[in-house]
Amino acid sequence: MNLYDTMMKRRSVRAFQDQEIPEPVIEKLLDVANNAPSGGNIQPLSIILVRNPNGRGKLAELAGGQPWVKNAPLSMIFCLDFYRVKKWAEICRTDFRGEQALNHFLIAYADLMAAAQNVVILAEELGLCSVYIGSIQHEIDETRKYFEIPEYVLPMMLLTLGYPKSIPRTIPKLKKEAIVHQEKYRKLEEDEIRKAFDEKYGKINEDMEKYLERAFIEALEADKQEAPRFLDRVKKEMKRLDIQNNAQFLFQVRYPTKVMVRMNNRIAQSIKNAGFEIFV
Repeated sequence: MNLYDTMMKRRSVRAFQDQEIPEPVIEKLLDVANNAPSGGNIQPLSIILVRNPNGRGKLAELAGGQPWVKNAPLSMIFCLDFYRVKKWAEICRTDFRGEQALNHFLIAYADLMAAAQNVVILAEELGLCSVYIGSIQHEIDETRKYFEIPEYVLPMMLLTLGYPKSIPRTIPKLKKEAIVHQEKYRKLEEDEIRKAFDEKYGKINEDMEKYLERAFIEALEADKQEAPRFLDRVKKEMKRLDIQNNAQFLFQVRYPTKVMVRMNNRIAQSIKNAGFEIFV
């Protein structure tokens, strides 16, 4: 399979076999993470490998009870790491204050995600599958405490990997015409926007499981694994809120707008607790 086909067939997978990943394979994944693009080639990144069942169980708890985090043989915590850079600058008798510079922070986060995506792509080529777990950002303080992460280091993304037990057949995406702009940004008309998202998600219909397979595969996977009441809760919440369309489902059930906005203070405080002053 060529690289294009590998990337086009990639899916986020949450059902993994009970099979360890060989050490040479993990080393290759780490090689490509380390070789990812980095602003100024500073590489403000650290990766914590979590394979121990206790650590995996704690990560699953921190990620909001997502069972695949515990069941997968490996998770990688991608950390934005200014501790190492600051120490190096200190040793060399100069000053680095990335924890105070929003520009440094944004570039470092881009570096982190570039490294993580390198791992995702090579993992696919090697017969592995993966899923990103962004909800680790909701529990930065507890994650730092449990994994003994020092000041000036932030756990920003979790990547869970393993050999797939099952792979989603497809995942809806916008047509590329909706996201590509030639030379200058073109604002889509309302009917174009509605059509683009309707084509992506389809209609909410009576076959709820088929709809959730398109729009919220996590609900089905959690139901199959160790959260058997999860799917029922999602269905009841959709009924209670009288969800009529995809946008309502996304921003009232899956990512409730009020909850997401309210999370700002918690995340900002956790970033400050790690010694960062970018929100002052």
